[in-house]
Amino acid sequence: MKLTMVRWTIIYGVALIGWAASVSIVTGSESITSWIPAMLGVPILLMGLMYLIRPAQRKIWMHIAALFGLIAFLGGLDLFRGLAAGRDVFASPAASASKLMLLVSGLWFVAICLRSFIWARKNPQE
Repeated sequence: MKLTMVRWTIIYGVALIGWAASVSIVTGSESITSWIPAMLGVPILLMGLMYLIRPAQRKIWMHIAALFGLIAFLGGLDLFRGLAAGRDVFASPAASASKLMLLVSGLWFVAICLRSFIWARKNPQE
């Protein structure tokens, strides 16, 4: 798919917010932790919007978005901590699904950010 990095950033931010809202509503969770994906999605979405508002500073906005993507990935690694501790990850399937989603989507987002940064370095704008 030929989407620009800014569009991917906005889509990913909205997806994280949507995921958190869906999980919280469907499970009836009143825990603040069910909103962690949204807490990461809001700054990612804002960085995409800031890119559109102030494109001259696009590098800083995209680097900050990539940082939050990395935080999402690292947060998803908590799934393995639960497994290593011998906890039943299926005791809370929504939490485990959210951690897995953060792990996979965070890795994907960071990978496309890195790919975009490498491409931008090889193809400087004149």
